[in-house]
Amino acid sequence: MRMQLTSDDKKRIRSGSVTVVKEPVNADQLDELRDPAVAAKVSEMLSSIERDGMDAVLRYARELDNYTGHGLEIPEAELEKSGERIPAAVREALETGADRTRRFAAMQRARLQDFEEEIVPGLVCGQRFVPVQNVGAYLPAGRFPLLASAFMTVGVADVAGVPNIVSCTPPSLDGEPHPAVLYAAWVSGARKVHPLGGVQALAAMAFGLLDSEPADMIVGAGNAFVAEAKRQLYGRVGIDVLAGPSEVAVLADDTADAEMVAADLLGQAEHGPTSPANLTTTSERLAREVLTEVDRQLARLSTRDIAGAAWRDYGSIYVTDSRETAVEVMDTLAPEHLEVLADDLDWWLGALHNYGSLFLGPWSTVAYADKGMSGTNHVLPTVRGARYTGGLSVAAFLKQLTYQRATQDATEAQAVPTVTVSDFERLDAHRDTAQLRLDRIASR
Repeated sequence: MRMQLTSDDKKRIRSGSVTVVKEPVNADQLDELRDPAVAAKVSEMLSSIERDGMDAVLRYARELDNYTGHGLEIPEAELEKSGERIPAAVREALETGADRTRRFAAMQRARLQDFEEEIVPGLVCGQRFVPVQNVGAYLPAGRFPLLASAFMTVGVADVAGVPNIVSCTPPSLDGEPHPAVLYAAWVSGARKVHPLGGVQALAAMAFGLLDSEPADMIVGAGNAFVAEAKRQLYGRVGIDVLAGPSEVAVLADDTADAEMVAADLLGQAEHGPTSPANLTTTSERLAREVLTEVDRQLARLSTRDIAGAAWRDYGSIYVTDSRETAVEVMDTLAPEHLEVLADDLDWWLGALHNYGSLFLGPWSTVAYADKGMSGTNHVLPTVRGARYTGGLSVAAFLKQLTYQRATQDATEAQAVPTVTVSDFERLDAHRDTAQLRLDRIASR
């Protein structure tokens, strides 16, 4: 379900009432469904690439990406110089975003601690955080290249200590990669970048066709074909999230500014014509003002065809009779991005549970995170995935591995109850592994 309350949802919201001011036009089409044609095409492409290797990769690159080059790896020197092809202000902003994202990732990593401790006499247990060894990062570059994607994937994986990171980005400019995407990758730590897009890029990374090391994990956003390729490759490789269209929700009370609320809703709606945007507010006055303000702002946006379609078809506004009801609404919607433009921010922070990333107060906005300027990761769960998971972080690239070390002194404490449980389960071999050790001690 995309950001809309169903009739069942409304019944489950017990603390108060919800008034619908605006519903999505396509309310009956809001379920996130796989397109059978996309799934079939992706399956065909993956099979072809697994069978034919680089011949198939190059064929798809020329057919789908208009790739005209011969080599499939961009030299480091070219990556480093890519910044010379973009405005200095953009170059500086990319450096800032990459640095802040890495700093936040480093703060997270410092709090993921290895430890070892004695459980019972003679039995020591511990955990280690060990980085994934091979990561493939997809860096999208379509009509609107998302320059900060490299910060969130390559940069954070690098901070985690991943030793081998391979990146792919579509040759979107007349068969050549976008220089700003390349520079964002470079300042994020990328040293292996390939001009490949779409399914062929993910397959080449997953099957080890680019540097002979198959990826253990593939990360990064993309279109419906990229998302479907990740879905079909999952299990063979790990992935970050199966992301749908970008989502935004705003929680607001009577203190919120309608112009700001409308701007923040449209700031995410312009990601694509199917990007849902929701306002949930305790103020009916604000709800009506935002409706008017959205129309006013749309008229001057160069992306009004995209943002307007998203707001018309997938936008919604709910008015609740209390902030407690507003929290229930938002925990049900579980949005990717959630802004709180209201008083008593600490109360909202403690009360809310289901969101990909939270933006508290009028001086915080989703766009800051989108561009890497706040430092938090923008690869986040959509389609209510925030009910059970968070977004990409340095922890995603680290395997939390446990170990145990036992001496003879710990045998009885473990073996005796193991024998008891194994006998009850009638698992003889399990019992014997424990009983053998008890017998060895008794025979000495």
